[in-house]
Amino acid sequence: MPFISQTYSVGMTADRVLANLDLNLLVTLDTLLRERNVTRTASRLGVSQPAVSGALARLRRHFGDPLLTRIGNHYELTPLAARVGELTGPALAGVRRVFDSTADFDPFRLDREFTLVISDYAATVLAPLVARRLTTLAPGVRLRLEQTTPYAVDHAAETLRSADGLVVPHGFVTGLPYLDLFTDRWVCVVAADHPDVGDTISLDQLAGLPWVVVFDRPTAFAPAARQLRMLGIEPHAEVVVDGFVQLPFLVAGTRRVALLQQRLADLLGPVAGVRTLTCPFDVVPVAEAFWWNPMYRTDPEHSWFRTVMTESARELATDGR
Repeated sequence: MPFISQTYSVGMTADRVLANLDLNLLVTLDTLLRERNVTRTASRLGVSQPAVSGALARLRRHFGDPLLTRIGNHYELTPLAARVGELTGPALAGVRRVFDSTADFDPFRLDREFTLVISDYAATVLAPLVARRLTTLAPGVRLRLEQTTPYAVDHAAETLRSADGLVVPHGFVTGLPYLDLFTDRWVCVVAADHPDVGDTISLDQLAGLPWVVVFDRPTAFAPAARQLRMLGIEPHAEVVVDGFVQLPFLVAGTRRVALLQQRLADLLGPVAGVRTLTCPFDVVPVAEAFWWNPMYRTDPEHSWFRTVMTESARELATDGR
């Protein structure tokens, strides 16, 4: 949706401004501001690099601003571009909602991609249920799963400009609408043949054993690890990973210990060769939630997708945890 270069008079009305804009370049603008790179933008949009360069030139003329400035070997957003970037996602979503609207909403005829930013844990235990439900109810829908990162969670509002939902436990996101999904509990996992740990594990052992941890930063997604620190136990991180699925395989055959969600431990423990032990402290449960952008509050398609998420989570919760 490209902007046409134009000089606007002070008295020009909003309607006349819109009439002089080619909104097709809004997609290019949004992608450019997220990628901050012409080549990556062209690849993502499936167009030629000269086409994106030409679009950027028109955008710069329209805004009277370079938008992207070179700093060393990469580009940074100008202050104006940073402000515009906060608007492009909601604007695109609004345009799509206008042109995707139909008199009667029928999920079975829906042709849309829903993007979830989700941990590998939730992607393993919940996403298969969501995908199966979508296949049955809306075979034309595509589900895209993107791995959570500390940045994506710390900047949830920005993340949800380009994603339909963020699945992350309570305690990390505030100020956005959410739906509760399911709960789980943390357990300790050790090698099946661990030489120093029997049927139980103590706080002293947790303090003395080497650990596998996720991200190893305060805003990582394991509140139980924060609890340990509050008890005066600082886990000695021997291995740091960016997801939960790797944990049991990095514990197996070693003296290491890790905290893992019970459902994931039940799935992967027998394959990896690890044992599950009750935590020796009153550990907080995992309370997973689906966070979403308030711009979707009245979107019938997104409302339906939220129902799919909660119904899938209800199916998962029938195991009694």
